Amino acid sequence: MSKTTPEAQQQLESFGYTQELKRSMSTLDLVVYGLVFMVPIAPWAIFGVVYNAASGMVPLVYITGVVAMIFTALAYAQMSKAFPIAGSVFSYVGRGLHPTVGFFAGWAILLDYLLVPTLLYVFAASSMAGIFPDVPQWIWAVSFVIINTVINVLGIGSIKIANRVMLVIQLAFVVIFVAIAMIALNAGTIPGAEFTMAPVWDAEKVNPALIATALSIAVLSFLGFDGISTMAEESTGDRKSGGRAMIIALLVVAVLFITQTWFASALAAGTVSFGDDEVNNAFFVLVAKAAGSGWATAFLAVNVIAVGIANAVAAQAATSRLLYSMSRDRRLPAFLSKVTARQVPMAAILLVSGISLVLVLFFVGQIAVISSLVNFGALLGFLLLHVSVAVYYVGKKKSKNYLLHLIVPVVGFLIIGYVLLNADITAKVGGILWLVIGAVVYVIFARRDRSTPAPSPERATATAGEGGGEVAPR
Repeated sequence: MSKTTPEAQQQLESFGYTQELKRSMSTLDLVVYGLVFMVPIAPWAIFGVVYNAASGMVPLVYITGVVAMIFTALAYAQMSKAFPIAGSVFSYVGRGLHPTVGFFAGWAILLDYLLVPTLLYVFAASSMAGIFPDVPQWIWAVSFVIINTVINVLGIGSIKIANRVMLVIQLAFVVIFVAIAMIALNAGTIPGAEFTMAPVWDAEKVNPALIATALSIAVLSFLGFDGISTMAEESTGDRKSGGRAMIIALLVVAVLFITQTWFASALAAGTVSFGDDEVNNAFFVLVAKAAGSGWATAFLAVNVIAVGIANAVAAQAATSRLLYSMSRDRRLPAFLSKVTARQVPMAAILLVSGISLVLVLFFVGQIAVISSLVNFGALLGFLLLHVSVAVYYVGKKKSKNYLLHLIVPVVGFLIIGYVLLNADITAKVGGILWLVIGAVVYVIFARRDRSTPAPSPERATATAGEGGGEVAPR
């Protein structure tokens, strides 16, 4: 049963909306959702690549990443408190900065959200091919799409259950890996392997170029915590609940990333770099050396499930909520904001599934191309988010909290801007083309709805600040 409180209903009414989605996500549920979206075991799949790029200092990469991304998490927390509605940066930038800029922020991060499920399916299918080489990759990809669509269509309750089960499995294997590593290090199973501070900081190897490389890798490794913002209208907590959950999830997953990669780096026993034949499976190679091939296969299977089901379920849910929000504001076709009796945006979910089905068949085996486009969308959305925090709080609300409302967004803007400027050329070209398409979509819907404008950001000014207020007239 939906747990809509009078306060929650009043908040939505102040923005011109009614409660349609089911409020059943506690702050803990939001944290679990964010953790699953970021994947606690994410370093397994890219350990070898990051190890080579960071001269063996993989934990340093993730330490750099959490320091960099905490500024963006704080920015999200401020805007989610002001505007506790679904839509993520589309809503935050549109209401905090300008509706037109908000559309393009939402459109940019939509590139991220639409392609993330595809990336996950392609990656999981590629990994399954390593376990079952005789089965075509597209069969695995399509199977994952169907499973995740069913879970999402069944409603937020099914998503919560799936998140909890998948998180428990991943955390259990994190504990198992740490135990395997400690036993192997103590027993001397791998010659030369030892637990030292070198993976965290080696003064002889650290230089500006390495830190820059680490920053680029690390920022992108934490993408996913922002998905919590799309669950705002399904949260049972207060208006600070979403921001609180984002920061907690980011810090928890950072600890998990650093711990796992520190032990994995110790097992690498001073390896200078992994060769082409091992770099993509480096983590699993280390597990095999420490505990045997059976355990390595088990870890690989868990990794596939975490990415192909757990992570993809969360990504599909976030994408459908973003589409729902943009449609509700009449910036996308109206059918995407239709909600079923189960209180889920069915049309939006099915559209994401349909797009994923088409793209996985086209992009099977092309992980690098999808990754670059995903990165562009997320980074541009983050960039505009930081601008909106400063403009809304300092410019419009005349806030004197310059630390949270000016310094944090400025530092966050510089970090994200640096990574975006150094993004792959494919990402930039593809991203610009996506924005051009977005401009066409914007013009079409702006003309169509000129006589009946979408809910105006200005209507919520009285209630969106620090302490709420009266409900805006409808």
